[in-house]
Amino acid sequence: MHPKIVRITRSREDITEILRKAVKDAAMHGKKRVFIKPNMSHPEYVPGVVTDPIMLQQLVGLLRNSVEEVIVGESNGFNYPCSSAFKNTGIETAVKAAGGTVINLSEDKLVRTKFRNVHHVLKELDLPKTVVEADAIVDVALMKTHEFTMFSGAIKNLFGCVPDNRRIFLHPYLNEVFHTLYRILKPELVIMDARIALEGNGPTKGDPVKMDLMLTGDDALAIDLVASGIMGLKLEKIRHLDYISKQAGLRTEDIEVQGVQVREVTRRFKTPRIDLPVRAQIEIYKHEYLTKVFFCSLPIVKLFQKLTVAYRGKPIEAQLA
Repeated sequence: MHPKIVRITRSREDITEILRKAVKDAAMHGKKRVFIKPNMSHPEYVPGVVTDPIMLQQLVGLLRNSVEEVIVGESNGFNYPCSSAFKNTGIETAVKAAGGTVINLSEDKLVRTKFRNVHHVLKELDLPKTVVEADAIVDVALMKTHEFTMFSGAIKNLFGCVPDNRRIFLHPYLNEVFHTLYRILKPELVIMDARIALEGNGPTKGDPVKMDLMLTGDDALAIDLVASGIMGLKLEKIRHLDYISKQAGLRTEDIEVQGVQVREVTRRFKTPRIDLPVRAQIEIYKHEYLTKVFFCSLPIVKLFQKLTVAYRGKPIEAQLA
């Protein structure tokens, strides 16, 4: 097994050279169709919450110099359609300006994907044809904490490739689902934009942290292990990452970090505040039946959101992705 390499670079105003080197190292030249998975966990652009459309435009432009077709895709959120998010975040305009196209994965043709050598209840999943048949996948992630999974990075970002917005029903099996997506999608290029990260109650309601970093590599697990280390998060507290690390046999000390070293940029991030509404959802997510009963009923979800607002005493947007 070739060593996993993660490059940490201090970002400047112009990150073109960082992206150019990452694309070159990924050896994308000659690929016919490349799929990019951005992070669009909010219907409007918020730095640190949604992928930067300007950065995405630069990346698409660089890839278009080497490949025939670049497609940027995301699925519908629980509360909003992907099509409106593409427009409101500025991502659709940016991608098209660079010669790429966007696709709502929830409207794509589906391919029944069976999982081999798995030891959990989920044996197959319907995935978008565009993702499954891409010659290469580029995972564009953000550095965030997360109310329900503690950490949200490159592997969590792949969850948006599940096209049904009812993917929330998969929450009781997140460790296994994330591991399976990591194994079968195998992004060849992973870029984590950590210029602005998020701490506290991410992935949408956290506090921005100016890190001025870019992490690049060819393995989503390696990127996540290094990123969580920079954030000062304990691996055993990030259940999905701990699980996948053990399944893949990859430890943080096995990763070769190039450029800036982790110890130079480590900052202890505030972890999510697990209040009553978050604790309630975590308990619901542990059970498949409860998850389906709760989230199948929009009136129940709306009532829960109103109660959460009343409990916290200020308007919020419940994160259900």
